[in-house]
Amino acid sequence: MAELVSLSDAVAALVRDGDTVALEGFTHLIPHAAGHEIIRQRRRDLTLVRMTPDIVYDQLIGAGCARKLIFSWGGNPGVGSLHRFREAVQHGWPVPLEIEEHSHAGMANRYVAGASGLPFAVLRGYAGTDLARHTGTIAEITCPFTGEKLAAVPALNPDVAIIHAQRADRRGNVQLWGLVGVQKEAVLAARRSLVTVEEIVDELEPVPDQVVLPTWAVTYVAEVPRGAHPSYAQGYYERDNDYYRRWDAISRDREAFGRWVAELSETDEAEVAVDAGTEGRA
Repeated sequence: MAELVSLSDAVAALVRDGDTVALEGFTHLIPHAAGHEIIRQRRRDLTLVRMTPDIVYDQLIGAGCARKLIFSWGGNPGVGSLHRFREAVQHGWPVPLEIEEHSHAGMANRYVAGASGLPFAVLRGYAGTDLARHTGTIAEITCPFTGEKLAAVPALNPDVAIIHAQRADRRGNVQLWGLVGVQKEAVLAARRSLVTVEEIVDELEPVPDQVVLPTWAVTYVAEVPRGAHPSYAQGYYERDNDYYRRWDAISRDREAFGRWVAELSETDEAEVAVDAGTEGRA
């Protein structure tokens, strides 16, 4: 049964050095506040997993939290590259970063296999690409019924999955809707989970196309208003496009990024302005 706790208490209890951690969200409902709390608590040696790592993973990597990234695409959506990610891969700063790259379909199927209690997933994919030559977790198998050559990828079972959602009730049942990705699958595949929510309510009112994660599937729920900012939460606030644009300048510069981390570490708020990273620059 899910327990209602603070964000700081949830991260302290769930995320341990050396863990495999998935913070999922596809453009929408990205758990930025939880990622920032991981930085504040100085977790290290993490294997980060996400289908589409964007700026919150740039921040985690730049802060030295990660040793490995398992992913299928990375970038600052609508802006360009993740410069902290690039520097970790190309120059080993602040620590070297190992990467394991898959396709979107491969990552989604890996989560589904993990959520289903299966050891691997099978798909028609990767054909005609070089990924299998560079990624040891892609294998070719032969269908025992048709003889068809297929791709197999191992299940993903993160130590911790973290997502953001719109609402939870006081029993810990979670409700999310709008543009969703593999949040449900990530939580069901993980050994431990945290869901940050915009609000905790007495009762969940039905919403078209809603996804409900029952309390028994979730470890902790934390109420964190605007916990997805600068991404958006349908029904609560829009995407902060200016934040993504401003992040590009901060992430290009080690000193500017260091100022951003310092301010983040000094505040208990769910978010920190990206303007802090460029203060005092010419």
